[in-house]
Amino acid sequence: MGFTDFILFPLYVFIFHLFFSTKRKNINDPYLKKHLTHGFWIRVFSSIAFTIFFVYITPGDSTSLYYPEGYHLYQLILKDPVNNIHLLFTPGINYDENLLLDPENIGAFKLESNFLITRLVAILSFVTFGKYLLINLCFSMIAYSGIWRLYKFFNEHYPQLHKKLAIAIIYLPTLIFWSSGVLKDPICICMLGWLTYALYCIFEKRQSLIKNIIIAIAATYILYIVKMYIVICYLPFFGLYLILNNLKLLKSNISKITLGIIILSSSIFGLFALADTLKEQLGFFAIDKITESVKTQQTNFINMADGAESSFSLGVEYNGTMSSLLKMTPAAIIATFFRPFLWESKKISTLMSSVESLALMLLTLYVFLRAGPLRFFKTIFTNSMVFFCFFYSIVFAIFIGATTLNFGTLVRYKIPCMPFYIIAIFLILEAIPKKKSKIKNVVVS
Repeated sequence: MGFTDFILFPLYVFIFHLFFSTKRKNINDPYLKKHLTHGFWIRVFSSIAFTIFFVYITPGDSTSLYYPEGYHLYQLILKDPVNNIHLLFTPGINYDENLLLDPENIGAFKLESNFLITRLVAILSFVTFGKYLLINLCFSMIAYSGIWRLYKFFNEHYPQLHKKLAIAIIYLPTLIFWSSGVLKDPICICMLGWLTYALYCIFEKRQSLIKNIIIAIAATYILYIVKMYIVICYLPFFGLYLILNNLKLLKSNISKITLGIIILSSSIFGLFALADTLKEQLGFFAIDKITESVKTQQTNFINMADGAESSFSLGVEYNGTMSSLLKMTPAAIIATFFRPFLWESKKISTLMSSVESLALMLLTLYVFLRAGPLRFFKTIFTNSMVFFCFFYSIVFAIFIGATTLNFGTLVRYKIPCMPFYIIAIFLILEAIPKKKSKIKNVVVS
């Protein structure tokens, strides 16, 4: 990163500002305009913070794999466009490893997800002159486009909660930071937002069907490549949300409950049947291999524990069986949402997350105690949106918490489920009846 980055940075900020200003003019709600503007400027400064962090504090995949190899690919194409342009369209597994800049990255492109991010860096290099800060800004704005779509989805259902929704989606610190630069996470949160809003337009608003079907297919495909488990966790629960929404049209409570049980049972059996059919494609995430997968991931993190200050233990022994996985589930959920604890933060990268985790723990306890156990869980099962947000985030949290035994990695991996969990908690809080103030009648004689 050089002086030129900071010279060009204001120009690129101005270009993105013009784009979002155009979007802002089409918004009538003053609150939405404010959140769009604030979110934009937060992302501008977070991309700077992200760049400083990875260049000067803690180098990682962003500066050791995605950016250097992407920039190198960009240079190869510039030197010989005719013979090298095909590299942008070559599957990662077929990429000639003799062309790699760093021999230590040999084998990295066997994962198509790694090559997709590298390829995107190369493409963006053509319009940013390969400047790391500017590419981080582009990734941040790509993420923000999806984050704004996700915010619009929830805001159109609950406009009265615009502040709470903005806190959960636009202003969430770890989500902001880890989606502000060259990593997989910005692409994941972007695609998740676009997918959510596209499905909403298709099945609820019934608007621009062809355009939104294309968006939904493209977003699902990219998520499938980058992080398949997001699709596996997300789509079943969003599908159930759409189905449960239609149950509201039934007048009989008995019919609702009966049909709800049938749909839920059918969905579970259908999911397992589909997973069994596609187990070769799912591979690592196949149902019959899930315990083996968890064990493998845990072993990988344990083997790295000696050289990793941020490694941790769930405190539950896992022997590779389904019963031990079930025993580990509560610890995995707690790890995802509420860890690292303050005393477990040994790096700057985890300190922000530990403060956020503490705030989330206090919010969860407050809402649980305020609502009471009965109303808390009743709201989850009677409100289709809460049902979708809560169970998607819980299932996601189980997998991430069980397989990721390093806080530095955990704080990044968990961000696709964090907004949904926080929104579920806010919606449960909103469902608690407000206490009516007692007004004494004053009789004037």
